[in-house]
Amino acid sequence: MSVSVSIQSASLRRDSDSEPLLDSRYGKDGVAPTTVDEDTASSNKTVLRKKRYSINSMSCFGVELTPDNVAVAMVYFVQGVLGLSRLAVSFYMKDDLHLDPAETAVISGISSLPWLVKPLYGFISDSFPLFGYRRRSYLVLSGLLGAFSWSLMATFVDTKYGVAFCILLGSLSVAFSDVVVDSMVVERSRGESQRMSGSLQSLCWGSSAFGGIVSSYFSGSFVGAYGVRFVFGLTALLPLITSAVSVLVKEQPIRGQNMGQPNVFLPTLFIFLWQATPQSDSAMFYFTTNKLGFTPEFLGRVKLVTSIASLLGVGLYNGFLKTVRLRKIFLVTTIIGSALGMTQVLLVTGLNRQLGINDEWFAMGDSLIITVLGQVSFMPVLVLAAKICPEGMEATLFATLMSISNGGSVLGGLIGAGLTKLFGVTKDKFDNLTFLIILCNLSSLLPLPLLGLLPEDSSDSDSEKNADVEMKSN
Repeated sequence: MSVSVSIQSASLRRDSDSEPLLDSRYGKDGVAPTTVDEDTASSNKTVLRKKRYSINSMSCFGVELTPDNVAVAMVYFVQGVLGLSRLAVSFYMKDDLHLDPAETAVISGISSLPWLVKPLYGFISDSFPLFGYRRRSYLVLSGLLGAFSWSLMATFVDTKYGVAFCILLGSLSVAFSDVVVDSMVVERSRGESQRMSGSLQSLCWGSSAFGGIVSSYFSGSFVGAYGVRFVFGLTALLPLITSAVSVLVKEQPIRGQNMGQPNVFLPTLFIFLWQATPQSDSAMFYFTTNKLGFTPEFLGRVKLVTSIASLLGVGLYNGFLKTVRLRKIFLVTTIIGSALGMTQVLLVTGLNRQLGINDEWFAMGDSLIITVLGQVSFMPVLVLAAKICPEGMEATLFATLMSISNGGSVLGGLIGAGLTKLFGVTKDKFDNLTFLIILCNLSSLLPLPLLGLLPEDSSDSDSEKNADVEMKSN
């Protein structure tokens, strides 16, 4: 008979497990201890607690920084710092290859295809260890593949097809390493409270946001000062960090499971539909650069601000929202996000200048607020995906869930590209951009009636109460 218990501190678990279940008034031999023995035992316990505190004192977001957790955080950091090339790719396709917004959106969608087949990487990682390792070996290969793809971008590539191919390889590198590191996070989240699962996800995405801050600080200035090829070459060095930290990974055995369960399928369906709403990002990039004249240096500063905003969003979720019910977070953040997204209309129509706010300051403030909200709204997706994965095929199951989420996002981008073409928005014509923005933001509200597909999550206090009742009944 299994017994469900609430999460306790490490010292309490060890103290309770180290002695047989006897009346607290008697020792192991059934003899009442003397006062001296009690004082000695109390002193020893105090020393043990101090040692445990000193050993476990290094933590971040409430998660102990073991070598294994450091490896996880570093892989996520690399994913964030790889954003160094994102701005360079956008300017390369716009200025060097002279592509239209719709073509840029299509190439971006195609290059995202590796994220749609993440279950395949999970199955490979779980089922076919290389050199005796299911995790380390694939992290090494992923880093080498990423370095190779960006090296090609820095040297030989000069066509839109070559760009699409290299970005495809780079996405494959990040997607495969993401599957491996996600499986490690899922293993640690299983059986934990929503609070602890939220702390783990906060560590991961806080590391990614910090990497984004580092890359954003240099991305725009490097493009303006040294050119896109230099940025691509510098980016080629970053995936090698993933290969290097693989030596810190601690492996876990895996057994097969399936996801044909309603508590897995229905939340996954909602996540897909939630991500599949159309987007106008590509059209806005062309508007801000060609119409408003935003420079690479300024867009780099905007990205720095949004990276800091992502970290703020992680901290906000970790500090105040990780115990809030999932349905409530999705409902509130979606409604607020749709309303705030409409502020882009002010930038397109120039109303912000009539209010006394110039374009650059308005764009920066708007991006900051929307990014914080977006990060807060996405954190519950990760917590939900980690919690509904059954024990066994962590890499495969979590990859399946996140691939479906990414598939929804790619579909939303492609729908947005179609709407961009339909509304006649090009690299130098933005007459209908206002209507495109309004339509895309209103469409984000469409999945809200399906919130019932999400599990009715209980708060941590409710979970602890139910655990105590179950333990007493057992």
